Amino acid sequence: MKIKSLLPLLSLALLQACGGSDDDNPAFKTLSGNAPLVIGHRGSSGTLPEHTLESYKAAIEQGADYIEPDLVLTKDGVMIARHEPMLDGTTDVASKFPESRKSTRNVDGVPTTAYFASDFTLAEIRTLRALQARANRSQAYNGLFGIPTLDEVIALAKSEGTRLGRTVGIYPEIKHSTYHADEVRFGANVFEDKLLTTLHTAYGNVASAPVFIQSFEVSNLQYLNTKTNIKLVQLIDADDVKDDGSMSLVAPYHKPYDFVVKNDGRSFADLLTSSGLDFVKTYADAVGPWKPYLVKTVNDGVERTGDTTLTINDRRVDGSTGVIELAHQKGLMVHTWTFRDDASGYGFKDPKAEMQYYMRLGIDGVFTDFPATGVAALQGIK
Repeated sequence: MKIKSLLPLLSLALLQACGGSDDDNPAFKTLSGNAPLVIGHRGSSGTLPEHTLESYKAAIEQGADYIEPDLVLTKDGVMIARHEPMLDGTTDVASKFPESRKSTRNVDGVPTTAYFASDFTLAEIRTLRALQARANRSQAYNGLFGIPTLDEVIALAKSEGTRLGRTVGIYPEIKHSTYHADEVRFGANVFEDKLLTTLHTAYGNVASAPVFIQSFEVSNLQYLNTKTNIKLVQLIDADDVKDDGSMSLVAPYHKPYDFVVKNDGRSFADLLTSSGLDFVKTYADAVGPWKPYLVKTVNDGVERTGDTTLTINDRRVDGSTGVIELAHQKGLMVHTWTFRDDASGYGFKDPKAEMQYYMRLGIDGVFTDFPATGVAALQGIK
């Protein structure tokens, strides 16, 4: 819902009479002026196994504006929702198939031995059930839910949107484009073409479609920009955050993998400089940096949360790095990740307060494993 920056004088007077002020209903500092989006990261993955229809449905019921299906290809070229091409950590594949079905493949320059989705047909994938990937989260739903295709995720978003009387968007990520093209040998842009065929059929080739396509690689987004009007997002990764708040850039998280293949010297961090954002603007509509790129936090050894232990929650928050503001000047939206109630609160113990901090800076969208918390954070500042 758009909130107008200028209130009628009568409304302002009424607010002041009730003890309110302009600050009680600020205009959002997002690029559009609209409220930031709450994006269900792999669905409601904090409560249910990720990338399942049940997890996506829970996210929608909690109020998520968008749900995020990460996409990989099966052996027979079907797009399924998995965070990685490797099935080991998020499914019961090891109990269903012998170790002889494992293979060793190069994933972003890292030799990896695993059960790969690209070695299994959709019919075989249908026999698998999802597992909760994080040991500290409920394991009660392990083995209950199947692995959905992109078509099924779209159908769910549309049907739930109709049921609830609101639009539910999808936010697919093309996982490891170079891997699928070269290592699995589907061929250049086969993955991207499959995705566009599905999305254009479901939503049309229009910028207004409730869809964002995201990728950590660059070349595939550049290709997509020549083929679609659907909004595109350049993801920005890193390995870690240093004690002084600067980013650690260690392979394979230092640069887009297609940059590695092409010997392009630019890092992920370089894409967030003024010239880097100008470059991103030539093919994308938004950037999706990991949140420590946007807010500087420092490990100064001070315990701030009152629990006598020193964790990332205790880091000193030094404020915006200026990336959000610079990206907005370039006309780019900024979506950031990942907010979790049970982890990764750099400088914040309260996940709701953490998201509100970013929202007040002008972030255009937040990815969260706990969409209900994201919705509550947004409602708390409207």
